[in-house]
Amino acid sequence: MTQPPAPAACPCGRPLPYENCCGRWHAGPERLRAPDAEALMRSRYSAFVLGLGDYLLETWHPRTRPASIEPHEPGLRWLGLDVRRHAQQDETHATVEFVARSKLGGRAHRLHETSRFVREDGRWFYVDGDLR
Repeated sequence: MTQPPAPAACPCGRPLPYENCCGRWHAGPERLRAPDAEALMRSRYSAFVLGLGDYLLETWHPRTRPASIEPHEPGLRWLGLDVRRHAQQDETHATVEFVARSKLGGRAHRLHETSRFVREDGRWFYVDGDLR
């Protein structure tokens, strides 16, 4: 008897199937309702991996949101995410420090950022970040 395929792991690195992790913030009844800044940041990383530009724009605060997001260069591979720190300053402000690794054209890249998030009307938004 063959086993059904295992659910795809979430790109954000948590040991959960995508549907039970970032996928629920990307689509369905919980869409755009990440419960905290870290969950939103992880879902944004997964959205980068999966090419979900609309989700990235919808979760970017209107004050700092770009008009559009360029598609990634062909051949870009996301290799992993390491969340270093999640700090909640108060009920509506938080920061998340992370390192995202990728590879393009045989060269490895690291994005090390401390991102700022704000909660408005029950939703978390990415505001901006400082590269480290």
